[in-house]
Amino acid sequence: MCIHPPSLKGRSTLWLLFIFALTPHIATQYSKFAARSLATDSYEQLHPIQLLIQRANSSFQAMMQNQSQSYTAACEEYKRRYRIDPPPGFESWYNYAKTHRSPIIDDFDTLYRGIAPFWTMSGKEYAETMQQATQTDISEIWSCDFSGSNGTTYCHHPYRTFDRHFSTLFDTVAENVRQELSNVSFLVNHLDEPRVILPHERGSHPSPLSQGPLRETDLKRKSTWDLLTRNCNASSGRGRAQSQRGPVPFVEDIMACTDLCQHAEYRAMHGLFLSPTSLQAVEGSVPILSTGAVSTMGDILIPSPAYLEPGFRYDVTTDRDWSQKSNNVYWAGSTTGGYGNSGSSAWRHFHRQRFVSLMQNRDKGNRYSYLQEQDDVFKRRASSFLDSSLYDVSFTKITQCDWRCCREQSEHFPLQSWADKDAALKSRLVFDMDGNGISGRYYKLLASRSAPMKQTLFREWHDDRLVPWVHYIPVSPGMEEVAEMTFFFTSTRTGQQWAHWIAEQGRLWSSEALREVDISIYLYRLLLELARLQDVDREALGVE
Repeated sequence: MCIHPPSLKGRSTLWLLFIFALTPHIATQYSKFAARSLATDSYEQLHPIQLLIQRANSSFQAMMQNQSQSYTAACEEYKRRYRIDPPPGFESWYNYAKTHRSPIIDDFDTLYRGIAPFWTMSGKEYAETMQQATQTDISEIWSCDFSGSNGTTYCHHPYRTFDRHFSTLFDTVAENVRQELSNVSFLVNHLDEPRVILPHERGSHPSPLSQGPLRETDLKRKSTWDLLTRNCNASSGRGRAQSQRGPVPFVEDIMACTDLCQHAEYRAMHGLFLSPTSLQAVEGSVPILSTGAVSTMGDILIPSPAYLEPGFRYDVTTDRDWSQKSNNVYWAGSTTGGYGNSGSSAWRHFHRQRFVSLMQNRDKGNRYSYLQEQDDVFKRRASSFLDSSLYDVSFTKITQCDWRCCREQSEHFPLQSWADKDAALKSRLVFDMDGNGISGRYYKLLASRSAPMKQTLFREWHDDRLVPWVHYIPVSPGMEEVAEMTFFFTSTRTGQQWAHWIAEQGRLWSSEALREVDISIYLYRLLLELARLQDVDREALGVE
């Protein structure tokens, strides 16, 4: 039997089929090579991220060295910063903070920014404001009374019974200092979103507050940007140049980066501004405590009780060593952060949806920014390629939308199965961002052996003590820098070393400055300030 060789025509067909099958793989590998050729594992100059880390660490070390070491020094520093004497009971607070080894004594500017506007009221006017707030039909506000004598907090709501552990939060303060505290009344926001729109622009010095009537505006599922930024001074719109510079805009100034008055582009970058789920804005001079607020709002900030709840606690047994973690970015969650309405494409601009779309490269025309060093200068190079192996990012639930919008999002995003609450700890880089409000998982990530990449527009009580580029990796709302940032921290030897360093700095600092007792120290000082505000014999502070 003769065996004839295959015809040339058949052989050519096989080769064509083989090449056709390999085309996607070849294209992917070429794109990966092209994208990575823009960045390199070795640089003649320090990478911009290295410079930011070194600068931030120097600032952090200086802050720590400058903390007051005596009660007298703490008093003088308080007066220098805030141009007023410390509140009654400050010495007992100082002793409590030192006894419990608080690393922070002086840096409570976040607390100051919340209470300072009310110094321009007399104690009597402040009491009248509190009374007006409780008598006005303002929804979703808890009226709380803290008893200094027995160290308990009672919170009342017109119809709710579960106070989201706010009373428990304040009760932790009184466990060791109940005899040192006065009775204090205060209002707490029940919602995730912040509440207070003051009648003037937030500034570095208190301005007189009007005593007009309070007004509540229902902003759920509506555009909120114009109302939230109406008090921005025209001269404050300095733009991104103040917070992010360079060919790839890494965050340089976190306060400027989160300042709405400097960033008109944010109006289409966050669900809170496009279609919030439950925002009920209170317009007027009212002291309401909230767990987070954007820069233009006047809520007084307190730690979130979620940080103390078992479900958000860090458990070292669920973590693994850095060397055993996947060298990628991880995030999984639901589509909270805004409410999607049918007939509107606004959901595509919500912060979580933008992030997942970007990291899954779901939208045609996506361009990713990388740095390339040329003649000792870093230049931006754009590429359509994103190395998907560096990202484990997905939605696990579509929610907060009407059924048509939910269906539209389900068709756009492939859902992953439910993710274990500790799944993030398998990765070296763990992304964290806002939902409807602050993210309750943040402290777990800080305490872990992973490096948190944090994107938020909400300011929180801890902003004075957590330093970007030292304890976490800041990400801008625009996210233009994420591709280069991820490449640097995962795919260069220097970047991997710095990512590990940030993970360790955040972990160690969390165990020193974000303990339960540190939360108590902050709340203790807040209660002293609130007690002074409501003292009916107190005169209004003159405004310079």
